[in-house]
Amino acid sequence: MENISINLDNKFKSIYICKSFILLYLIIKMRLLKKLLLATALLAVGKAQAQMPHDAIYMPARSTCFALSYGNSSWTNYWENTLKRENLNLGRVSTESLGLMAAVGLNQKTNVIVSVPYIRTQTSAGNLLGQKGLQDASLWVKYKINPAGKVNFHAIVGASTPVSNYVPDFLPLSIGLGAKTLEARLLAHYTHKSLYLTAHAGYTLRGKINIDRDAYLAYNQVINQNQVNVPDAVNFAIRVGYLKKALQAEAFIEDFSCIKGDYIRRNDMPFPTNKMQFSAAGVYVKYQPKLIGFNARISQVLSGTNIGQSLSFSAGILYQLNYFKK
Repeated sequence: MENISINLDNKFKSIYICKSFILLYLIIKMRLLKKLLLATALLAVGKAQAQMPHDAIYMPARSTCFALSYGNSSWTNYWENTLKRENLNLGRVSTESLGLMAAVGLNQKTNVIVSVPYIRTQTSAGNLLGQKGLQDASLWVKYKINPAGKVNFHAIVGASTPVSNYVPDFLPLSIGLGAKTLEARLLAHYTHKSLYLTAHAGYTLRGKINIDRDAYLAYNQVINQNQVNVPDAVNFAIRVGYLKKALQAEAFIEDFSCIKGDYIRRNDMPFPTNKMQFSAAGVYVKYQPKLIGFNARISQVLSGTNIGQSLSFSAGILYQLNYFKK
């Protein structure tokens, strides 16, 4: 009987110890679950918004918006100097792009935007082969000069550099001009309730490029070198829109013009020294109810010089990530 009693006592002690370990495990698991739920909540809070280098929208501090977008631009008519014409040896010239962008909120007044696109060009006629590859990586810094008031001003500085060894002088099928750039832009933004008016202007410095030939024809003369000066450019735009909670919609007009340059000669190909200019109009829509959103843009070139009369559209998906708060 004594042995039976001792065995029962040991059995009950074992059961008690097991229950204690199970209870301790459940307490630790509940605490970890609580921390996980708190972390998830911290990631989910915050106003969802996405921004571009040409708007007055800012990411909050300690947050990042990622954007993946697809774009398509095509034309059949173009301006050879000021002569509007078509080229049956090219047919329709199309440019497709797949871009990745990240906008980072450093604080309430400063944002940093980085982007890099993959570009593919092609024609519907003729024997010219299209080009494809990564184009130029861009870095923008946007600073809000005066946060308060209905009218505020923003200073924007951007730079870009090629990230692949593409051919810059195979226009109109080159995926880029291959020049390093530096741009300064000033933006003014006026709001009245849910309506806004934005105007901005910028100047772009563009560096020299090297091409795979010993001489080229530009400015009506033969230049015996492989280095090409790409003309600097100016741009401006006006945007009128509506922004309330998850929905943003705007109409815009844009203008781009090289400061100097030469012109496409009759029945010749474009060249990086050409004085390209265009005016375009379009609309932009964004819907981002929470952390995930969508945007779309369409524009039409109305007039130009040494450029195609392109119709362009793009669509993208947005995701906002809010970091842990201190």
